[in-house]
Amino acid sequence: MKLTVQVKLLPTPLQAAALEETLHACNQAATWVSSVAFEKDIKRNFPLREHTYTSVKDRWGLGAQAAQHVIKKTCDAYRTLKANLTAGNLGKSSSKRYRRAVEKPIAFRPEGAQPYDDRMLSWQYTQRTVSIWTLSGRMKQVAFTAAPEHLARLALCRKGESDLLFRDGMWFLSATCEVPEAELNTSVTQFLGVDLGIVNIATTSDGQIMAGRRLNRGRLRERTLRQKLQRKNTPSAKRRLKRRRRKEARRARDINHKIAKHVVAEAERTGRGIALEDLTGIRARVRLRKPQRATHSSWAFAQLGQFIAYKARKAGVPVVHVDPAYTSRTCAECGHIDKANWVSQARFACRSCGFVDHADRNGSRNIRHRAEELWRRGAQSTAPDPPPTTGRGTGRKRSTTASGARCASPGPFSPG
Repeated sequence: MKLTVQVKLLPTPLQAAALEETLHACNQAATWVSSVAFEKDIKRNFPLREHTYTSVKDRWGLGAQAAQHVIKKTCDAYRTLKANLTAGNLGKSSSKRYRRAVEKPIAFRPEGAQPYDDRMLSWQYTQRTVSIWTLSGRMKQVAFTAAPEHLARLALCRKGESDLLFRDGMWFLSATCEVPEAELNTSVTQFLGVDLGIVNIATTSDGQIMAGRRLNRGRLRERTLRQKLQRKNTPSAKRRLKRRRRKEARRARDINHKIAKHVVAEAERTGRGIALEDLTGIRARVRLRKPQRATHSSWAFAQLGQFIAYKARKAGVPVVHVDPAYTSRTCAECGHIDKANWVSQARFACRSCGFVDHADRNGSRNIRHRAEELWRRGAQSTAPDPPPTTGRGTGRKRSTTASGARCASPGPFSPG
């Protein structure tokens, strides 16, 4: 299983200047290669290399490996664009967003990530330094740091390319690691159902509720502050906005890692699988009032699903994604389905048998029942690749698959 480990570089001012010069040159070259690919309609690596390789080396002074990675990065960007267009992620062909994407070549930011292979980058794990290629030559003894568990994983499992990143005034290397997987536990008969939400980030069928009030309050504060600073539009306000970039995303990521770790550990301890909803495409289906849109759009449910999926694979815990239709309206005791059963966000009261429970816990029990039924019928572990990028709204949950489960394996995610 592929995971990425991100380490922070600690370059001296001279080393940082060389890295910045190199990164800018690589991205300028990639933008030029992109314009050639767009004009000649050549989006494959080897044909494009015939038209650009020599010019990239001579014009920007890049080495042979760096020039090849620049061309490959450009082809990968066009491949990603084509996949997004095919999937409808940029709207219909008549939309402005779609036309903007296809009517001009892709441009790369000056600080865009640049891939490095083992010919351009070598690691000295005991000294915690790297030797990295730059336009000024090979730069040695560039210090780096990371969490102890990430350093251990890097030394044992690193394999493949690494990406050089510059973000928020700091330098990073994102390294690919091949992490061994535990053998999948196929003898499970019970599942731990997990209902994902906005008010309560995750609720398990055991009754444990991981509330999101603190996170949502933080999001509201950040959003209000951003609006005030944007309206002010002074140099100091812009500097403050820049300092607070991605703060909300970092907080949500940390919380999702902790929740995923807890859920997987509980399932592994009790010898159960994990049951999740297949929430693919829900954002395109739900209609929300204006005050709810920002909260719903910032809901990082897909990220939490990714984290649970890859942590479960590491632990050998099966994960089954089930059809989410009517899980919030169905009574977990008698199976009666009625819109009126869902009294409020937190209260469920069955109109048939009188069963009363927390609405999210009732939903997680329904998710558990469906997963156990699918598992008995022969469904396999379904940790999706690529993971779902959309989520559940406040309206009725609807079916997104015919069978209620998907079989695939997850791709690379960030470690936790």
